[in-house]
Amino acid sequence: MEDQTSTQMIMNQRKGRRLVLFPLPLQGHINPMLQLANILHSHGFSITIIHTNFNSPNPSNHPHFTFHFISENLSETELRTSSDNLLALVALLNTRCVEAFHDCLDKLMNHQEEQPVACLISDAILPFTQAVADKLKLPRIVLRTGGASSFVVFAAFPLLRERGYLPIQDSKLEEPVVELPPLKVKDLPVIDNCDPQTLDQVVDGMVNGAKVSSGLIWNTFEGLEQSSLDTLGQKISIPIFPIGPFHKIFSTSSSSSSSLLKQDQSCISWLDKQAPKSVIYVSFGSIAAINENHFLEIAFGLANSNQPFLWVVRPGLTVGSDWLELLPSGFIQKLSGRGHIVKWVPQQEVLAHSSVGAFWTHNGWNSTLESICEGVPMICMPCFTDQRVNARYVSDVWRVGLQLENGNLERGEIEKLIRRLMVEKEGEEIRERILCLKEKASLCLKEGGSSYESINSLVSHILSLDSFTFHSH
Repeated sequence: MEDQTSTQMIMNQRKGRRLVLFPLPLQGHINPMLQLANILHSHGFSITIIHTNFNSPNPSNHPHFTFHFISENLSETELRTSSDNLLALVALLNTRCVEAFHDCLDKLMNHQEEQPVACLISDAILPFTQAVADKLKLPRIVLRTGGASSFVVFAAFPLLRERGYLPIQDSKLEEPVVELPPLKVKDLPVIDNCDPQTLDQVVDGMVNGAKVSSGLIWNTFEGLEQSSLDTLGQKISIPIFPIGPFHKIFSTSSSSSSSLLKQDQSCISWLDKQAPKSVIYVSFGSIAAINENHFLEIAFGLANSNQPFLWVVRPGLTVGSDWLELLPSGFIQKLSGRGHIVKWVPQQEVLAHSSVGAFWTHNGWNSTLESICEGVPMICMPCFTDQRVNARYVSDVWRVGLQLENGNLERGEIEKLIRRLMVEKEGEEIRERILCLKEKASLCLKEGGSSYESINSLVSHILSLDSFTFHSH
């Protein structure tokens, strides 16, 4: 009874406390931020989301949050050109949103009828929010939507520049990065053909902005990234909270409703007809693009593998093509139903389906974590930034997938790799290892588990910041 009373008192203390969350407006960043909002809401906090008009989620899918939309002050042309250039978009958002964000946050804090704002939680890639929070005397906690292992590499950028690894030279791609095993130079989280100066500016802003914040939240768990979290704990003097996997704390339904693309449910009834663990699910996320030649090699590699496959071909996946017009005529008919191609899927539902036996992925952090949580081995084909680090960890550290090394996007190689994972003994061993990680992911969220404890620490931390803020005003 006493326990219940103290729990009630703590919940009452949080009621009347508002948290303001500000995501980076890209699919892979909006999802974890809204999942985090759900987690904190369930612990008694009121949630306000500030969001750009660009890529805005539908507020009616999240009736328990308050939404405020601000202008990102980008012209149509800037939005069009920068959506092909992620770094340019991030750099622009960090300069153009300052005023609108400041005004919106200031109004929220001075609104007498609203509950007092306890703290701001913003995406690590939006470091301008630190200066705004400081000006308004509001604590800022950072959410890093990528993994801890890739953040260790981003934090090492000054060292990597000093030692000549960056900018990357083509002749050194296969060389090891001695300071960061097991990475090779080609695994360093850069974007090819982009301005190295803009990259340095964005990375340094993210890392330094996180270091001066009041705390760092991770969508990861200790059983997966213990050594990277330890490394960060030694290098960063602020509290860190690995409270993931977020999507496992809340049911799929609440997180899938933040999808910016329309999900095709037909894939689930198609999966229902397939044999257990037989299907290769193929999706390269919401941003990556591939060329025409690679698209065709993937198509024939899948067709020749003789395994059923579910392939997400997002409009715009292939440069210069709308959808499937590059496939030779009769290609789909020849598959006799063994392949199912759609524009977008409810990914968590697909990975949890009993017929899915492998996931061919770009290794964005959300996809990597979702695959681990469902015990689905991976074929790794990273495209840029942290995906390269994630893929190397999947293949060489956790050993729960095989990497399609960049040069080998050729139908014969694809077929061979699929066979290694789906048919041969190596695949069985990989499946055993990923099932162990799946178990760890599930245990960390149970009472007494590392993420469960970390969520409680985060809640106490927010309340301690909050009481300090209130007394200091």
